[in-house]
Amino acid sequence: MDKQTIGKLKAWKQFSPYFVKKEVPAKTTLLQEGKISTTMYFIEKGCLRTWINNDGKEITTQFFFEGDSVSSIESFRTKQPSLYSIESLEPCILQTISQKDFQNIIEDSPGLKKDFEEHLFKRLFQTQKLAYSFLKNNPQKRYEELIEQYPHIIQRIPQHYIASYLGITSVSLSRIRNRR
Repeated sequence: MDKQTIGKLKAWKQFSPYFVKKEVPAKTTLLQEGKISTTMYFIEKGCLRTWINNDGKEITTQFFFEGDSVSSIESFRTKQPSLYSIESLEPCILQTISQKDFQNIIEDSPGLKKDFEEHLFKRLFQTQKLAYSFLKNNPQKRYEELIEQYPHIIQRIPQHYIASYLGITSVSLSRIRNRR
C-alpha cells in the first residue's frame, strides 16, 4: 500500500468499532442491481468489480483493489435502487460499514468528509474518462490506455471481464493483445 492509502486507513482507524470484517470467496455478489445499498466496503485484500445486466449480458463498469472503497454510492446516499451489482473477483478481506454508521462518522469528522468528497470526484473523473474514451477511441486505443494507466488490471483480471469493460468481445481482445 502507498503512503496516502496508509494515511487514510489510519484516519479511519479511530472508527474501527463501527467496522465489521468480512471474508468472502471469489464470485460473491455483495450487492445486486436493483437492490438498495446499505453497506460500504473497504478492500483490505482482493478485487471487486461493478457490473450491469444488459438483457442477460454482464457488462463490467469498474474494478476496485486494495485500499479502495466500494458501494453503489448513489444508492447508498439516496436509498434508491442500485444501478449496478458489486461482485468479488478474488477471495477478499473487506471492512464493512453500515450506511447509518458511515453517515454519523462523516457528519462528525470534517476531514473524513473532505476525503470522501475527493474520492467521489476521483470516481466521477474516472467514469468521465472512460465515457469519453468510448466516444473518441477505438478498442485498440482503449486497451492501450488501460494497460498504461492500470497495468495491474491486466495481471489480475480475467480476460473476459477486461473485454466487457472495454466494450468488446474476448476474441477481439485476443486479437488486440496479439498485435502488441
